[in-house]
Amino acid sequence: MLGSIAAGSGYLIWGLSVMYYRQLAAVPAFEILAHRAAWSLLLLVGLVIAFDRKAQLMAVLREPRTMGLFFITATIIGSNWLVFIWAVNSGRILETSLGYFINPLMSVLIGVVVLGERLSRAQGAAIVLAALGVLYFTVALGFVPWISLFLAVSFAGYGYLKKTIKIDALDGLFIEMLFITPFGLAYLAWIAGTGASIVPSTPLTGILLVLTGPMTTLPLFLFTYGAQRIRMTTLGLLQYLVPTTSFSIAVWVYGEPLGHGQMITFALIWTGLAIFTLDTWWRERRVAAA
Repeated sequence: MLGSIAAGSGYLIWGLSVMYYRQLAAVPAFEILAHRAAWSLLLLVGLVIAFDRKAQLMAVLREPRTMGLFFITATIIGSNWLVFIWAVNSGRILETSLGYFINPLMSVLIGVVVLGERLSRAQGAAIVLAALGVLYFTVALGFVPWISLFLAVSFAGYGYLKKTIKIDALDGLFIEMLFITPFGLAYLAWIAGTGASIVPSTPLTGILLVLTGPMTTLPLFLFTYGAQRIRMTTLGLLQYLVPTTSFSIAVWVYGEPLGHGQMITFALIWTGLAIFTLDTWWRERRVAAA
């Protein structure tokens, strides 16, 4: 029970984060990302010391192949965060929620393309429905939902690569922030030198930027704690809290337009997700029974 509450809380915070970053709409997305990485790293340094993870981290830092993989994952998650923040602050939260609804199906597709896994009929139908949803969106609204596709593909790819690296979530995030932060600090130093930084405008803006650190690490810890204590099926179902929450906020809080085209697109993808989820649940029950 506690595991489900922890994982669900982590997902819920991720979903609600659209409202948090929307309060920083006046700050350029790259500046927010730079602060998010820097303050996350500072907090993670404290956690690494508190949990005595120094020896484990030093062992990883001496592995060139693992560090190379972490450089790739840092690049992917950094770009994912950048697009997400920019989309939220540009009033395109619906497209971010669409991306995270598509994400589980992209993970399945990566399994097929990269790992040579075979699709079940239900999984194949779910992916076809998602593809039809994206196609309809493109035709009906006249543009490719690149934000949704980028978020879905990048996060699915990030998840796949992270599964190939056998390392604690805390250590992994610390190393990724270690790669991102120097670029972020260099950017912050440059805009401070040119007078383009937004931070001095209000104390609240500065406080919110500092708190992007805990906003990044807290849900990760809740998720990790929960994931270690509950079934994968339960975890898979809970992940829909993220796009469902952001979808609700986009429509009911910020009044983003939900037209005919978007509704049909979401309906196709939701149907695909329902088929995918039921198939996963059924297969796990068969394995448990066997």
